[in-house]
Amino acid sequence: QVQLVESGGGLVQPGGSLRLSCAASGSIFSISAMGWYRQTPGNQRELVARIGSGDSTNFADSVKGRFTISRDNAKNTVDLQMNSLKPEDTAIYYCNIVAKTSPSARWRDYWGQGTQVAVSS
Repeated sequence: QVQLVESGGGLVQPGGSLRLSCAASGSIFSISAMGWYRQTPGNQRELVARIGSGDSTNFADSVKGRFTISRDNAKNTVDLQMNSLKPEDTAIYYCNIVAKTSPSARWRDYWGQGTQVAVSS
């Protein structure tokens, strides 16, 4: 079983910064991509940022230049540094990894429970 635990969410003022962390644990053999998604009421879950096994990154246009994603393969963690936060960044943020539980297993998506980020004055 694979578990993802997010932390770092909370309330922050516009222009402020917040750092989200996600720790993966359990029966993990290998992790390829790791990323963060977010969702607001009435909207689909959208990609915020992701980082591949070779450290290639992708960002949503709305966060590019403000957010940074990083991973620690030894700790099975992925962080999202969010700077210059805007009210539009308010959402529930979900950690996602693509992982195998054994060498012969298929790649599978795993999701965290989500952590609330509120940007408001």
